[in-house]
Amino acid sequence: MKPLVIGIAGGTGSGKTTLTRELIRSFEQQVSVIYHDNFYKAHVGLTYEERSALNYDSPDAFDTDLMIEQLHQLMSGVAVDCPVYDFKIHNRSDETVRIDPSPVLIVEGILIFAYPDLRDLFDIKLFVDTDADVRILRRVKRDVVERKRTLDSIESQYLGTVKPMHELYVEPSKRYADLIIPEGGRNLVALNMVTNRIRHHLDSAGVGH
Repeated sequence: MKPLVIGIAGGTGSGKTTLTRELIRSFEQQVSVIYHDNFYKAHVGLTYEERSALNYDSPDAFDTDLMIEQLHQLMSGVAVDCPVYDFKIHNRSDETVRIDPSPVLIVEGILIFAYPDLRDLFDIKLFVDTDADVRILRRVKRDVVERKRTLDSIESQYLGTVKPMHELYVEPSKRYADLIIPEGGRNLVALNMVTNRIRHHLDSAGVGH
């Protein structure tokens, strides 16, 4: 049976990853996840300063064609070696991560609903919607703790590209969503609706969960 493909979009810090983690926790080995963030283009020959100044919040920043190709492979039952992006150096790393096909495939990313060819592959489109002030606070905490960024660099990037690109691409893309979820994985009613849909798919496929 064809896998159930779920797209989870939303702004930076909206709670997409929390929702994804809850679905993984509920279904364990029945779910595989592809993160759009890992498909940022490689920047060969650019210095760290030059890479830092790039716009990472535009659809052009991603190698989405490669993501679509790998998603098609997973939908056909073929494992893929997904690229890995290193946010500390603003560049693609030399490593890859093996993703195995599963009955449920989750695609997570800020801009995934902005590409018609990618959007058309999703059986279910979820948009996690969270207030801008909450999202920026979460982003600051993540970028300082996990990505070792300075507050000045976070402010510059947010005002220079994150906020305007969110308004231009991310926010309008939620009109394509089948379900808009305030607060992501913390929204227990929406989470229950999504998990029930996944259970129905797994039952229909004769897969235990």
